[in-house]
Amino acid sequence: MTGQVRTVDGRVAGRRGQATRQKLLDCLGDMLSTSPYRDVKVIDVARMAGTSPATFYQYFPDVEGAVLELAEEMAKEGAALTDLAAGRSWAGKAGATTAEELVEGFLSFWRKHDAILRVVDLGAAEGDKRFYKIRMKVLNPLTNSLSDSIKELQGKGRVDKDVSPAAVAGSLVTMLAAVAAHQKGFQSLGVKQAELKPNLALLVHLGVTGKKLAR
Repeated sequence: MTGQVRTVDGRVAGRRGQATRQKLLDCLGDMLSTSPYRDVKVIDVARMAGTSPATFYQYFPDVEGAVLELAEEMAKEGAALTDLAAGRSWAGKAGATTAEELVEGFLSFWRKHDAILRVVDLGAAEGDKRFYKIRMKVLNPLTNSLSDSIKELQGKGRVDKDVSPAAVAGSLVTMLAAVAAHQKGFQSLGVKQAELKPNLALLVHLGVTGKKLAR
């Protein structure tokens, strides 16, 4: 945690206060992984953190406010997803590696933050602009990186000029997000995790380059 942390009434929190605030967020994150978002109550979060609802309200206006804090922290980490595509080669076997590592990194990120991402997706789907903006903070950097990769390939004559880099990149990232959010659901279809990743990589590589993976 960096910078000053303030209470709801604007006071700067001391070291103990910051630790308490972080513990409340950690406990909320744990609860979201086991309980539906709308079932989580302030009193339950406070009890798990070993404090009182009054203390919770010193740092957050309500559960939703605390969830938004968690989501913002997650979004900051999500900005690093751009490194999965930025400056990477899409040629030959190096391109296959790029596609595979992109898929692995994206799915791993989603699994790590599955609980809060489910809440973000729910809020965004319900039209809450705050959650929508956070979702875009996570997905846009990678989308822009993929779009730049396609533009670069177009400049080299390796991708048809009629292809819209932004449309393809946006579609690929949306696909990855949808698949990542339903990783467990694929198991009910008989699709193993070991089968999912290489086939996703194939689709990503094909979308970016218009060519099959080089083996």
